[in-house]
Amino acid sequence: MSDLILKKQPENICVIRLSAIGDTCHALAVVRRIQDDWPQANITWIIGKTEARLLADIPDIEFIIFDKSKGRLAYKEVRQALGERSFDIALCMHASMRVNLLYRSIRAPVRLGFDRKRAKDFQCLFTNRRIAAAHGEHALEAMMSFASAIGVTPQPIRWDIPLDEDVREFAADYRSPNKPLVLISPCSSNRSRNFRNWSIKNYAATIQHLTGRGCRVVLTGGPSEIELEYGTALSANGIADNRVGKTSLKQLAALIDAADLVICPDSGPAHMATAFSTPVLGLYATSNPDRTGPFASRELTVNRYPDAAMKYLGKSVDKLRWGQRVRHPDAMDLVTVSDVVSKIDGFFDFDANSDRAL
Repeated sequence: MSDLILKKQPENICVIRLSAIGDTCHALAVVRRIQDDWPQANITWIIGKTEARLLADIPDIEFIIFDKSKGRLAYKEVRQALGERSFDIALCMHASMRVNLLYRSIRAPVRLGFDRKRAKDFQCLFTNRRIAAAHGEHALEAMMSFASAIGVTPQPIRWDIPLDEDVREFAADYRSPNKPLVLISPCSSNRSRNFRNWSIKNYAATIQHLTGRGCRVVLTGGPSEIELEYGTALSANGIADNRVGKTSLKQLAALIDAADLVICPDSGPAHMATAFSTPVLGLYATSNPDRTGPFASRELTVNRYPDAAMKYLGKSVDKLRWGQRVRHPDAMDLVTVSDVVSKIDGFFDFDANSDRAL
C-alpha cells in the first residue's frame, strides 16, 4: 500500500473490524490515533454485536452493529444503516469471508486491506489497496499499519474506553486496602482445536500462592460450559470469588481496570487489560506472544511457545510461519506453576519497592 497517497485529509472514514474482543481493542487504538491527528474526521465503525457491548458507547465514533446470528439479514441491516452515504476511505481491518462480503456494500473510492500474505479468505478480491507487507509484527502493530498507510502521524497509543459510574462502583467492591486484586480469566475462546487453556490443577496451585501472598483473587469468564466448569472448580474452596458467567463486558472491563494484575491465556482480557494499562501475566505455549501477547506486558509473559514448537512441530520458531499455532492438547502443560509463581513474585516484589501502591 506504499503507493496510496490521499490528496487531502479524509472527512469521512469507515472502519470495519467486527471481532474478536482483542482485535477490536487493537482497532480502537488505530481509531484513536486517527482522531488525535485528524480531529475533524468523522468515523463510522462497523462492529460485531458482542464487541459493541464494550465499545459502542464511545461518544465520538458512530457504530453500526453487524449481528452475525442474523445471517443474510445482518448484511441487509448494515446496508440500510449506511444508506446512500459515501466515505473517502474504508479501512478493511478484518480479513474473513464473512466480513469480506461486507466491503462491496461500502461506497468508498479506496478500500484499504491487508497485504496479500495477510489478506485471508481472498480479501484482496474485495479491496483495491493494501497496507505494506511486513513480517514479525505484533497484531497491534499490523493494525497500526492502516493508520500509517493513509498518512496519519504517529501519536502515543491510547484507548479511552468509557466506564459508567455504576460499573466502577461494582468493581470497587472487590478492592480492599493493602490487598492486591488479581483477576484470573482462565479460559480462551471455546473454538475447535484451540488448546490455549491451562489446567484447573495449575490454576488452583497459583491461586493458593496468590492468596498466600495476601491477594484477593477474582475469577472471570463467559457462560460457556468449560468456563463455568473452571469457575466452579477454582472457587470450590472459597478462596477465590467466582464471577464466571456473571459479569457483563463493561463490568469485566471495570474489574480489569481496578485490578493490580490480570492472569490469562491468549484471550480478549489480555488486550482489554492493555487498554486499561493493567499489567498482564500472559500464559503462552500454543500461540506466539510476540504476535498476540499483551502488548505492554511482554516482560510478564510466560513464553513456552518455542518449547512447544520444537516438541510438537519439530521446528524452531524462526522456521515456522509467523503466527502459526501449535495445535496440541498437551502444549499448555509446558507452562509450569513455577514459571507463573516466579513471575508473580517478581511482579509484586518489584511493585513493593516502587511508587505503585498495591
